[in-house]
Amino acid sequence: MKISIKSALLCFAVTCAGNVFAKSTISDDKFRQLEENLPTPNTYRTASGAPGHQYWQQQVNYKIDIAIDDKTQRLTGSESIEYTNNSPDTLRYIWIQLDQNRLKRNSNTNLSRTAPNKKITYKGMRNVVKSDAFDGGYNITQVTASNGKPMKHTINNTMMRVDLSKPLKQGDSVEVNINWDYQLHEQKVLGGRSGYEYFEKDDNYLYEVAQWFPRAAAYYDAMGWQNKQFLGNGEFALEFGDYDVEITVPADHIVAATGVLQNANKVLTKTQRNRLKKAKTANKPVLVVTPDEALENEKSRSNKTKTWHFKAKNVRDFAFASSRKFIWDAQGYKAGGTDTMAMSFYPNEGNPLWGRYSTESVIHTMEQYSKYTFDYPYPVSISVHGPIGGMEYPMITFNGYRPTLDEKTGEKTYSRRTKYGLIGVIIHEVGHNYFPMIVNSDERQWTWMDEGLNTFLQFLAEQAWEENYPSRRGHAANITSYMKSDNQVPIMTNSESILQFGNNAYGKPATALNILRETIMGRELFDFAFKEYAQRWKFKRPTPADFFRTMEDASAIDLDWFWRGWFYTTDHVDIALGDIHLYRPNSQNPDVEEAWERALENEKPTFISDLRNKGHKLRVTNRPELLDFYNEHDQFTATNAKRNSYNSSQRKLKDWEKELLVDERNFYIVDFKNKGGLVMPIILDITYDDGEVEHVRIPAEIWRKNTDKVSKLFIRDKEITSIALDPNWETADVNVNNNYWPARPIKSRFELYKRKQKDMMRDFNVELKADENEDDVKKEDK
Repeated sequence: MKISIKSALLCFAVTCAGNVFAKSTISDDKFRQLEENLPTPNTYRTASGAPGHQYWQQQVNYKIDIAIDDKTQRLTGSESIEYTNNSPDTLRYIWIQLDQNRLKRNSNTNLSRTAPNKKITYKGMRNVVKSDAFDGGYNITQVTASNGKPMKHTINNTMMRVDLSKPLKQGDSVEVNINWDYQLHEQKVLGGRSGYEYFEKDDNYLYEVAQWFPRAAAYYDAMGWQNKQFLGNGEFALEFGDYDVEITVPADHIVAATGVLQNANKVLTKTQRNRLKKAKTANKPVLVVTPDEALENEKSRSNKTKTWHFKAKNVRDFAFASSRKFIWDAQGYKAGGTDTMAMSFYPNEGNPLWGRYSTESVIHTMEQYSKYTFDYPYPVSISVHGPIGGMEYPMITFNGYRPTLDEKTGEKTYSRRTKYGLIGVIIHEVGHNYFPMIVNSDERQWTWMDEGLNTFLQFLAEQAWEENYPSRRGHAANITSYMKSDNQVPIMTNSESILQFGNNAYGKPATALNILRETIMGRELFDFAFKEYAQRWKFKRPTPADFFRTMEDASAIDLDWFWRGWFYTTDHVDIALGDIHLYRPNSQNPDVEEAWERALENEKPTFISDLRNKGHKLRVTNRPELLDFYNEHDQFTATNAKRNSYNSSQRKLKDWEKELLVDERNFYIVDFKNKGGLVMPIILDITYDDGEVEHVRIPAEIWRKNTDKVSKLFIRDKEITSIALDPNWETADVNVNNNYWPARPIKSRFELYKRKQKDMMRDFNVELKADENEDDVKKEDK
């Protein structure tokens, strides 16, 4: 980039600034309206993004009895599903999700899994071998109607169609009864969102059980039946309903589950019930089951069983955890419309980390998320520590991270990464109670609608935990490596087809929303619109169009360019400073312009030929009579002829025109280039010769007529000494090296090493391998 100083009329400067606005072709119009891509509004979903006056959704209630055999790790259950058709459609069959069938040997998941890399870890190889050998999935033993008669059903991989004996009309209900069993698996070996952890030291199991019962698939206006097969990444689309669940486990187990415990007097001791009652009004967590009591339970081996009875109202799923190793702490949390019990269940292996941070993190999450959405509506919020790195269900979450045991000293310590990893994963998973457990988006179709929105709120909650909290995702600069990667697809890609799952579905949408809040809309407008979206769609099922439309409807900001660029393309942000021109009005006064023009001439270098010709014999040296007036004065000299012409022209000008000619301010024209394709606001720090710094924010609409290059005129009294583009790194600009005038050197260090073997080291500019599979320790291939 360069700066040039030119003499010109003000009108020429303005004309120059406008010449770059050539009309873009319609195919490249990044500001064209998004309505051409969005579904047509109707009586179910309005153009404002709100539910329509005829919005409907199905109701599915469950009564379930299950038992876990702690010797064989097999789960056996029976359920009664009450399905109510609130749609205007007549249904002839119901689709049921059979998620555990993903673990069948011949499942689509296993058959479509690609080969591992040549280099593979021991754990990775174990996973490959065990996955090939394990043959899990549901064993459906009975499907009957309310009268006990068998119902015709067809199993297609992870889906089961149950044919109804008569069509189910609007407002009618039908009962489907299913019996089943399946083999639980060791989660650390086969992965997934459910399973058990085996503790060899004390010969105990810790069960975290999810996707464990046949669940009705979602049926809604924008999709019909959401019966896409479950391959591992696309999560769940479910209906709200009431649950009545009885869980039979060994008598010395402690159970945590979705819902409210109904029979505490049968499964808890009097001391434990009193502790639980005390916790309701405590100002810090109260131990319901102490570490010492958990250690005693570890040693016991009861041959008896207990049945834990839970009820949950208006939830879309149910999960539970069970183990004799559990410590249990609890604390009541009441604020606004929230009145709940925050609880944590964890083995002694989780302390001292879990006892200090888990329940505090649960409460902090509800406190922060409620600011931006709605009050937490459920009676409990639980964090469980076991083999699952991070997974969410209504009222209960499974979370990883535990201290490291020093086998020599017997002491347990944890790293900085482990501490903040635990706090972060609990915030993230508890936050999922809001998205998608309450704002019930279709995860099988659009992962970003729950993961992206939730990761964004996680970032806000983390930043409210402590100053400079080390958030992995949220800051714009953290996503730039991914944004310039060739190995990506748009955010608006079906869950099973996403590349770089963590970056695409978590990091990029979370960063986009943070940029939208901080840079595009401002906090006040964004927070109002986002809360409006959450309030509109709590306990309902929104689509991407509903989110996009609500954010615009509640803010009066046209964001179509933003949704299109960030969500529908793989463009990246790379705005560069181009040339910088300094203009001043030509006063036309020869006495004034003489000094100005001579100064410009003096800025030019001496031509190389002139330098080398110095000392040569010149004709005028020997023949001085050849010298005249023009040798005594240069072309800039103010002559009487110039003055007379100037005076004559001045008499023809109006006063306001004369004022423009003597305007001594600096007129800077700054060129900008959009190299990345993604249009964004232009944010500048302009430093002047007196040291003052001016912060300038130019909206993205400056690009609306030419998305490749634009120029901006700045009229200033003082001289500009430097300009910084995106000085706070808030737009995810992938190349900040072209953001400065004058240019700055790129700072780095030489990394010196001794070559040990010929092929052990790569070239100096070794490319760092992208952590493509990194996620929130949650998805199938964790």
